[in-house]
Amino acid sequence: MSNAVSAGSAVSCATVRSAPQLPVARGLLYLVVAGIAWGTAGAAASVVFRQSDLGPAALSFWRCAGGLVLLVAARVLWRRPAAASSEPRGRKAVRFLVLGLCLSVFQTAYFAAVGATGLAVATVVTLGAGPVLIALGARLTLGERLGRGGVLAVVGALGGLAVLILGGGGAAVRPLGVLWALASAAGYAVMTLLTRWFGRAGRAGDQLGTTVGTFAVASLALLPFGAAEGLVPHTVQHLEVLGLLAYTASVPTALAYTLYFAGAAVVRSATVSVIMLLEPVGAAVIAVTLLGERLTTATVAGTALMLAAVLGLAVAETRTASG
Repeated sequence: MSNAVSAGSAVSCATVRSAPQLPVARGLLYLVVAGIAWGTAGAAASVVFRQSDLGPAALSFWRCAGGLVLLVAARVLWRRPAAASSEPRGRKAVRFLVLGLCLSVFQTAYFAAVGATGLAVATVVTLGAGPVLIALGARLTLGERLGRGGVLAVVGALGGLAVLILGGGGAAVRPLGVLWALASAAGYAVMTLLTRWFGRAGRAGDQLGTTVGTFAVASLALLPFGAAEGLVPHTVQHLEVLGLLAYTASVPTALAYTLYFAGAAVVRSATVSVIMLLEPVGAAVIAVTLLGERLTTATVAGTALMLAAVLGLAVAETRTASG
C-alpha cells in the first residue's frame, strides 16, 4: 500500500471521533503478545484431543463461549463512558456477523487440522498460507500493491506447501489435515482483511466491543456443530481437560483476540501476517519439545520455504512503505 493510501487512511480514521485511533507502536506490541498467546492454543487443543473425545467444533465452541463470558465480565467491570458512535446499528451487526463467521471457520478448521496432521504442520500451513491469501486479497480489495517481492513470496509459499504435501511421507503430513489448515488460513485471511478495512473506514469501534460482538456470533454459529459432536467431553482426566479449556478460553482467546482486533485495525495487513509468524514458530517448538511430534526433512524444508516466503512479504512491505 502506497504512502498516499496510508495517509488517506489516517485522515479518514482521524475524522471519526467515535473511536480514538490506537498508536501504531502500541498496535504492534498488541499483535506480538497476541501471536505468542495464539501459539499455545493449538498445543492445548492437541492435549485435549489426546485426553478426551471432544471434537474440533465442540472445542471451538467452548473456546468462543468461554472467551465471551470473560469478555462480557471484563466489559462490566471495566466501565468507562462510551463514546458516541456514528455507525448505524445495522452496519455494526453486519460487521459482527461477518467477523464472527470468519472466526468460527478459522478456529474450527485449525483445530480439525491439529487433530488430523499434528500441531506443527497444521500451524505452519495455516499461518504460512494465510499471509499469501492476505497479500492477494489486499491487492484485490484494498489496493495494496503486491510487487515483485510479493509475487516471489507467493511462489515460495506454494513451493513450500508442495514440499510439505508431497514429501511428508504420509506419517508426518496428512492431506486432509492440510486441507483443513488451508480452510483455516482462508478464514484468517478474510478476518484480517475485513478488520483492516473496517479500521481504514473508521468503523473498527472499540476493541473490546468488537471482540464481544464477534465472539457472540461465533458462539451461536458453532453451537449446533458442537452439539452434534458432543459438548461434554468424556475423559478420565477431568481436571486437566477443564483446566486446558479454561486456559484456551482466557489467554489465547479473550486476551489475545482483544489485542489482535485492536492492533490489526491500525497496522498494515501484510505486516500483521508477518508478526503472526510468532505463532507457527512457537507452536513448532512446543510440538517438538513438549508433545513429542517428529519433523521429517521434507517437513522442515517445506516449513522453511513457507516461513521464508512470509519474510519475503515483510521485505516487500518495507520497500513499498518507503517507496
